[in-house]
Amino acid sequence: MTEPRAFTEQDPIRVFLLDDHEVVRRGLTDLLDAEPDITVVGDADTAEHALTRGPALRPDVAVLDVRLPDGDGISVCRELRSRMPELACLMLTSFDDEDALLDAIMAGASGYVLKQIKGSDLVSAVRTVASGQSMLDPATTARLMRSLRADPAGTPSLPPELAGLSPRERDILSLIGDGLTNREIGKKLYLSEKTVKNHISRLLAKLGVQRRVQAAVLASHLDQHEAADHSGSAH
Repeated sequence: MTEPRAFTEQDPIRVFLLDDHEVVRRGLTDLLDAEPDITVVGDADTAEHALTRGPALRPDVAVLDVRLPDGDGISVCRELRSRMPELACLMLTSFDDEDALLDAIMAGASGYVLKQIKGSDLVSAVRTVASGQSMLDPATTARLMRSLRADPAGTPSLPPELAGLSPRERDILSLIGDGLTNREIGKKLYLSEKTVKNHISRLLAKLGVQRRVQAAVLASHLDQHEAADHSGSAH
């Protein structure tokens, strides 16, 4: 594994900002630029501007507002990361939105912070994601991964929660694991976005998970199990 890059005053963390409010962008710029090891290389007020301007500036971290007048920061995260796989995205939102959290994780975001965050915590968050670490509830994910480990025979056993899902719910869970948003899942399964949301709420209740990030981890386990089923039936 490559060592995380050390950022210094001579080689600072290059940050790109996307928010539709000028006051927020100015505040973030002042806050981050005051740090010796961080420099704001540019900003944008719309998704379109971010996609045209962002890649040319070669940022290490993009701080992206989730809600934008012409789209959303999550799509921008997905698109920027497809062009710059090394980029760490930090999603910024003004309220705690579970849907956006899951979509952000699936789009490859490294972290998710509320605008109510203290300035010093935001600076820490930028440093954390710049160093290659994720801020997405690692304790929960680690605990789930331990409970989902394959059994000693090497075939993943399906947790009872997953066994209780309907075929439609398993389809939706699998698509969550593929990184699709509610809207994309709806298109694929010919369902309305509202129906998908209802399915996901029921799914979460059945899985006994409060955080949709946990459902995503379970989705990866479902895929492993099905892969093992296929390889077993091939013999």
